[in-house]
This record gives sequence, structure tokens and C-alpha cells, in this order.
Amino acid sequence: MIGRTVAVLAVVAAVALAAVLVVVLLGGDDDGPDDAGAPTGLAAAVASAPPGSQRLLWTDWGAVRAELGLDLDAGSGGADVQQLLDRGYEADLTSASALLSSAVVMQQDFGFSPATLDWELLAQSPSAASITMRLGGGVGTDEVAERLAALGYEAPADDGGLWSSDAAEDAVTATVTPELAFVGLDDERGLVVASDSSAGAEAALAAVADPPTGDDAAPVPPDVVRTVGDAVSAVLYSGAEACGSLAMSQADPSEQSAAQSLVARAGEVSPLTGFAIAALPGGQVRVAMGFETSETARSDADTRAVLASGPAPGQGGDFSDRFTLDDVVADGDVVRLDLTPVEGTYVVSDLSSGPVLFATCS
Repeated sequence: MIGRTVAVLAVVAAVALAAVLVVVLLGGDDDGPDDAGAPTGLAAAVASAPPGSQRLLWTDWGAVRAELGLDLDAGSGGADVQQLLDRGYEADLTSASALLSSAVVMQQDFGFSPATLDWELLAQSPSAASITMRLGGGVGTDEVAERLAALGYEAPADDGGLWSSDAAEDAVTATVTPELAFVGLDDERGLVVASDSSAGAEAALAAVADPPTGDDAAPVPPDVVRTVGDAVSAVLYSGAEACGSLAMSQADPSEQSAAQSLVARAGEVSPLTGFAIAALPGGQVRVAMGFETSETARSDADTRAVLASGPAPGQGGDFSDRFTLDDVVADGDVVRLDLTPVEGTYVVSDLSSGPVLFATCS
């Protein structure tokens, strides 16, 4: 943390550097962290999420294919794409994707799919949802535009506008997710954005061109994002969304009572400022929880370690049935939990929605 701050200050003013990093990492070839501690592709993508995003779901499709040992390209057939999906599911690497039910059709008709994409970020807010996808595998935005036209999408009237499926004779969204109803292409960065509403797609397209700052920035703390920065897949929440979506209030009354007793014995818990759970290369899982202060994080680390080692009310059994808790570390205002999944379990998909006791806010 300190080393990164020093490096940033030594090079250029923080605001200018952040802008350069977002452009390079959204449009360049290297999505991983460098030796100076620069943000990863995930960090840059989250920083360019539409304003108001509260839940972000990340899938690094290049990393998924690498983990599975699959070498696919634009010419791969539907059976190859289905194998990617099936093996990715078994490895618990694809539960964050919004494209699973559409992937085979996308490969055949849209010219891109999880077989060739570098990565995908689904952003959800109370008013809209959108998908930002970085093209890979030699596929460019010109080729995507040709495929959209062939499918019957109405071309945008102006450069930088949206392709709309409303005019298509055959309902495009009958065979793919409704999130592909409106599509925007960012030629400079090699990005495709999509949404089931024109407003959602426009917001996503504007955000990648001019990343939000200040109050409009994605409300997942940067330190939480950096903690899971090399994630193969991840689910990230704002603090308010985490305290609602992961809350024990979603459990049955008897399980809520059991949870309250467990928390009372474990120690005090504080509200979260952000939450992320991620599948890492090699099969490990990492959880990051943000807090208001480093003091709060240190205090909560002990409590969260106890809760993550015991019963799992609302889900059944114990957390030890799902994973081994390897490390719990307070780093600044973030608590990091490193988990080793038990063979045959689906830790990311199981614990990315509530109730999750060790992520409780009260």
C-alpha cells in the first residue's frame, strides 16, 4: 500500500496517473498488475463502471480459458464453447457471467463470445444493468458491427451511438440475454457495451470513455478491489448493497436467532464499506471486506475469522464444509480472508449472495 503511494507520487500527480491507467488497462494488452503496483484490469474496469453501480460481477475470460487449458478462437464451434461453459461451471469460475445462456449463439452469430472475450463486467444499479466486454482473439469492433447489421440491428445515426435490436425482424433477444438488446462499440478501447435499455447502454458507453469520479464513482472502495485484483471471477458489492444482499435478515427466523448468538460470542462487527469475493488463479478464493478505519478493520478481523470458521446459518452445515480458512489479515482498512475450497464445493457462487454470516453488518 505505502509502496504504491510512493510510486504514484514519484511519477506524476495522482489524478493524471489514474486517468492514464484507466485508458491503458481498458484498451491495452496487459491486464495484470505490474511491479510498481498499478491497478489490474479489474480495477480499471470497476473504475469505469456506470455511476450508481452497486453490484459488479467480473469474469476474466482469458484467465478462465487459461485455467481450464482451453485454446479457443473466433472459428471455434458451438461444442467447444459449451465445453468452456461446462468446465468453467465445474471449476466455479463462471457464476459471475451474464453471458452463459447466450454464449453459443453469440459465437455463431455475433462474432464474439466468452470463447474470445478478454473479460466481461456486469454492472447493476437500482435503475439499470449493463455489460462491458473487452474484445479479444483478433476480433475487432468493425467485425462486430458487420455482424450486428446482419442480425438486423439498426445502426446508430451518429458515431458513438447505439445499435438497437428493436427493428430486427426476428427477436434477437429471444435467443440471447435481453442485456444484448442495445449495443455500443468503443473502437478506441476495443470494448463492447450492452444493456436491455438504451439508457443503460448509453451510461456504460459514456463511463468507459470518461470514467466517473467523486460521488459518481463506483462505490466499491479501491482498496477492496485491489485486494482481489488478479481475480479470475469476482462479485463486488458497495457497502450498503453488501449489508443488504448478504444480510442474515434473508434467513429464516430460527437461523437469524442462531446467527445473532454466534455474532454475540464472536465479538463486535461493524458495517462494511465494500465487499468482494473472488476466484483466484490456481483454485484459491479470496474475500475482501472494507471498513471505515484501519482500527475497525483490525478489530473486525478477529470476529470475522471466528465467524468464518464455524456454523453457516442460512446456508446449512459449517463453513468448514465448504472451505479451509487459511489466512485472515487486516491491511489498512481492508480485511482479507484467504480460503481453500473443499473439493467439489462452489464457494464463490455459494457465498456471493446472502445470507453470509461472516459478512454480516450487525
